[in-house]
Amino acid sequence: MAIRRPGTTIRNIKRYREIITVLMKYGFGEIIGRLNLYTAYRISRKIFRRIPAPETSYAVRIRLALEELGPTFVKLGQVLSMRPFMIPAELAVELSKLQDEVAPVASDVAIRAIEDNLGQSIPEVFMSLEPLPVASASLSQVHHAVLRDGTAVVVKIQRPNIKKIIDSDLIILRELAGLLVKYVPESHQYDPIGIVDELAKATRKEINFLLEARNIETFKRNFENDPRIYVPGVYWKFTTRHMIVMDRVDGIKISDIEKLINSGIDTAEVCRVGGDMVFKMVFEHGFFHADPHPGNLFVTRSGLIAPVDYGMMGVLSATQLNQLANILAAVVSNDPAMVVYAFIKARVLPDDANLSSIEADLNEIITRYHKIPLAQIDMGTVADEFFDVIRRHQIRMQSEFMTFAKALITYEEVARTLDPNYDFIKSAEPYVRKLAVKRFKPSRIKRDIQIALTEMHDLMVKLPLEVDEFLSKINKGKIKVGLEVQGLEKLILELDKSSNRLSFALIIASIIVGSSLIMTLDVGLKIYGLPALGLLGYIFAGILGMGLALSILRSGKL
Repeated sequence: MAIRRPGTTIRNIKRYREIITVLMKYGFGEIIGRLNLYTAYRISRKIFRRIPAPETSYAVRIRLALEELGPTFVKLGQVLSMRPFMIPAELAVELSKLQDEVAPVASDVAIRAIEDNLGQSIPEVFMSLEPLPVASASLSQVHHAVLRDGTAVVVKIQRPNIKKIIDSDLIILRELAGLLVKYVPESHQYDPIGIVDELAKATRKEINFLLEARNIETFKRNFENDPRIYVPGVYWKFTTRHMIVMDRVDGIKISDIEKLINSGIDTAEVCRVGGDMVFKMVFEHGFFHADPHPGNLFVTRSGLIAPVDYGMMGVLSATQLNQLANILAAVVSNDPAMVVYAFIKARVLPDDANLSSIEADLNEIITRYHKIPLAQIDMGTVADEFFDVIRRHQIRMQSEFMTFAKALITYEEVARTLDPNYDFIKSAEPYVRKLAVKRFKPSRIKRDIQIALTEMHDLMVKLPLEVDEFLSKINKGKIKVGLEVQGLEKLILELDKSSNRLSFALIIASIIVGSSLIMTLDVGLKIYGLPALGLLGYIFAGILGMGLALSILRSGKL
């Protein structure tokens, strides 16, 4: 079987072999075998094989393999962790631990990259710049610096050539996804190609620092009237696609509770302000920080909350906020039928969805938590149960909702460390109620009526023309009906193999019959009194027959 390689460059081929080697190292040789990549890349099945320790779970091995394969694969794991409805809960939890912290690039390389982006020397722009980074990740690293006017800033510089590495890996991942779809049928439920496409979209946004700088500006504008939130300013004069210069945040990590208390900061108040920030950015702005792990949240010495790293942001459109309001309102009112209706309206259910079964499963979850005091509800547990329903019924939840859900769970975990008595769900109630009421504001109703009238007008104008065009095509015989049968390609392949074997068997039979006829004739050269031509025919037919038998035995299908 011929396997097309992902690109023809030596770099791609070398990288492909590295990926195969790492997957084999962590015990995923069976997948490599099913994709026939041993043959395509001439890798021995015995080389690099290492059986993982029995106590190491498949989820841990997947995480370790992704970390070893580098930034693109770490981002792949992070994308998957945002889709817990598609993958087992154990794997989602493990992938959420992925860290992309790596050793920094050499100081001279980093300084040269900064100067290249500035178009000037370091002393022309900065009074000082620390050659050693304060943070280093797979895509970039951060240096402290001071501008010529004495302003303390940070310089976030992208690793040299990281885009080429990511682009090469994305080509390979796209090829692997295609092979999985083709040769591993059970992978279809995870939509490998869709996941890689989403990864490509997210990663290419993340490596364009101009987009991150705009995210900072948008976030700053959203909270400009809230003195409790600090958002650093961007110095656009020194900002490029590969570098951001912004105000330095002098603060304490929000997870360092002991240091916060020793600094005289009220952690319960920080928790309350943080909750308000979360609910505002989700339910009011529809634009939220989607990577809220403790390392990206700081508290200034004066008690202000200061998020950093705006590369991964979640965005909810007005339509998605409406859908979210419908679902949350139905949950609050203990009405699982309305939740199902909200799913139908959002068009996330499969065509063959069992609506009564979905409603029953949702009713079980809602009933279980409806009468329990909110302070006793763990959002992580509720989310796990909800994701399990989504996974079992193959509900196609939009990635934006999954990003929102994962971010909300992370924020809730941070809140519990700051103040164990904080009621995250109860604090969210006013914002959810406001979001639900917003749908019935006169201005919103007026807008919805205008949209409906516009659509009706367009339909009335276009319908006669489209009907006329349709009838015209029927009269001219231009209407064609396409029929696609799923799995037909595999059936055709099997039929093709069977017909080839049958044809081969008929040829062998013909040779045997012909040789037998020759044996009855007293003609030509003879060996031991038998016609040599007939004997050669028997021998040739025997060789062909043995080859056919071996082929059938190797296929495992007698």
